[in-house]
Amino acid sequence: MKELICLGIETTAHTFGIGIVTSKGKVLANYKKAYTTEKGGIIPYHLFEHHTNVATEVLEDALKIAGVKIQDIGLISYSNAPGLGNALRVGAFVARYLAGKYKIPLVGVNHCIAHLEIGRLLTNAKDPVLLYASGANTQIIAYEGKKYRIFGETLDIGVGNFLDSFARHIGLGFPGGPKIEELARKYAENEKNKNINIDNYKEDKNNINHNVPDLIDLPYSVKGMDVAFGGLLTNLKQKFDSDKFSKEELCYSVQETVFAMLVEVSERAIAHTGKNELLLGGGVACNKRLQEMCRIMCEERGAKFFVPANDVLVDNGLMIAWNGILAFKNNGYKCIKIENADIKPYERTDEVVVKWR
Repeated sequence: MKELICLGIETTAHTFGIGIVTSKGKVLANYKKAYTTEKGGIIPYHLFEHHTNVATEVLEDALKIAGVKIQDIGLISYSNAPGLGNALRVGAFVARYLAGKYKIPLVGVNHCIAHLEIGRLLTNAKDPVLLYASGANTQIIAYEGKKYRIFGETLDIGVGNFLDSFARHIGLGFPGGPKIEELARKYAENEKNKNINIDNYKEDKNNINHNVPDLIDLPYSVKGMDVAFGGLLTNLKQKFDSDKFSKEELCYSVQETVFAMLVEVSERAIAHTGKNELLLGGGVACNKRLQEMCRIMCEERGAKFFVPANDVLVDNGLMIAWNGILAFKNNGYKCIKIENADIKPYERTDEVVVKWR
């Protein structure tokens, strides 16, 4: 059979992305434009306008990067779940339009599962536990019995939305996560430089914790396999409003606290499932400190650690394209009718039957 080329459309939240990949896993293009603000968060109507305005440009540029024409595309996939309704509708419309005009088969895929599958493709992880840390989603996922099961998750808001909410409160724009990471990094470096003691370093060859900044006392909300961020967010806002703490030291302490929570439940999931691989996915997973903490945990327990490149950790069309190929090939090359190409804003990861594994 001729090698299949799939065009994937991602529009679950702030990103309008187009990815193009072959059925052999060869990446041809992964292009996107993201909605951002200088202050405040996502406004659904403005998000809809953004995606609508950039759709044609992103599509044309992705095809140009891939060196293919729309007539070369053998499959179109789009993110139909979960996500913001105003954003999902744009992607579904574009997918239906292209599928109808050019008579191309069409499939819808789950955004969360696509994060895991693109990670497996690009890192060669076999059967990992996925720490999925993004804006609206925070889940610990692993495959079992033809489904991706959720072994732990947030009980209130996603870790990315939590960080963005705190960033807005202290005057940073959207997305706030990268800005918090930068402030935390600078604070840690400054504190380490101030606390370096040459005599201590001479006495202790391991140099352990002599220059690690102290943490602000914050709520640590781990409940079994689950985490919660609402109370922590309130506590952080109160501390910032008290003018007793700087932005930098709060950013440092919140990263250390929240990421320790995520690493703890990830390690517990690895122990519970008996798996020996941890894979990161989601935009928050771009954070170098989170990656470092996960890597240390895996090394200490003899597990393998995998993290793909940032351009596939964040929302992207490539993961949608690859998951579309998996679903299409392993469903007997069956597609959905254009009129049935809907959106499912609240579909959970563990509701999808995984036929390709």
